[in-house]
Amino acid sequence: MSLDKQRELRKSVTPFAKSDLSASIRQLFNTIVPFIILWFLSYQALKVSLLLSISLSIIAAGFIIRIFIIFHDCTHYSFFKNNKANRIVGTITGVITLFPYEKWKRDHSIHHATSSNLDKRGVGDVWIMTVEEYIDAPLTKRLAYRMYRNPIVMFGLGPLYLFLVSNRLNRKGANRRERLNTYITNISILVIYSALIYVIGWQAFLIVQLPMLFVSGSLGIWLFYVQHQFEDSYFEDESKWNFVKAAVDGSSYYKLPKILQWITGNIGYHHVHHLSPRVPNYHLEAAHDLTPPLQHATTITLRTSLKSLRFRLYDESSKSFLTFRDVHEKMKEKKNISLPTKEKRVTE
Repeated sequence: MSLDKQRELRKSVTPFAKSDLSASIRQLFNTIVPFIILWFLSYQALKVSLLLSISLSIIAAGFIIRIFIIFHDCTHYSFFKNNKANRIVGTITGVITLFPYEKWKRDHSIHHATSSNLDKRGVGDVWIMTVEEYIDAPLTKRLAYRMYRNPIVMFGLGPLYLFLVSNRLNRKGANRRERLNTYITNISILVIYSALIYVIGWQAFLIVQLPMLFVSGSLGIWLFYVQHQFEDSYFEDESKWNFVKAAVDGSSYYKLPKILQWITGNIGYHHVHHLSPRVPNYHLEAAHDLTPPLQHATTITLRTSLKSLRFRLYDESSKSFLTFRDVHEKMKEKKNISLPTKEKRVTE
């Protein structure tokens, strides 16, 4: 795609990069109100059945994901025209989802500016090693990476690490606003959780709260993971990296059933979001449908997205992901080829 066509593509989504106050307020009501009702019903269901309570809690987890999308839009200043309104609503939804607004806004903006750039990995993204890096890495680093990429660790322990450790601490060098926002978020969570425990008891609180946080956290990590790691995903060195190609070819169109598309706030149109982060979630579908070049983005479905679980290491030579087994077989072949050469030198 030429530079002129890239500029034209970015310009074509500009009309969608405008918040709609009525749509934003409507989304707040149809997301947060049902979440509160489901939380209350999950607690009341404990009087009837533990299974019913957990089932309602899992349904509520879907609304936490939707609340996170609102939080996410606020970090891009796309949910409201007024930046102060974005910060206030973003902080409140951050308390609900356990994410500090200012800290995550910074990390996520870096993610958008460096997505698919092999020379600028490490902030706001999933840890990806190239095949060459993995082969050259010491055993301890390889083991750490294999553990990190294990689905049980990433989607099982990952949410616990995010909620209990990473999101609770300020990064080194954080500015005053970022530090204060993290403190305010942590204190707000502590006060709300303490009040709920005082009113309903710690056991009931954990039964209701833990399933919805765990399920929403796991699914949230999955969405973030699968939309940048798919077959033929775009990755390049800094010298060849291109923002538009990173957005359109390095982000997938995750085609979900309508109910899941609604729950996930249209985040499946991730290629549109990366091309223009100022497009609010409720305009992403229209931007995709009315911009023909965007319809050529890689489309994945629930079924095909499961392939991504096998993707472990990025191979710069083939421009594709490989499994650990593929790479270890390559390493064995390399050793077998080099060994006879050494033996021959000795005999000569």
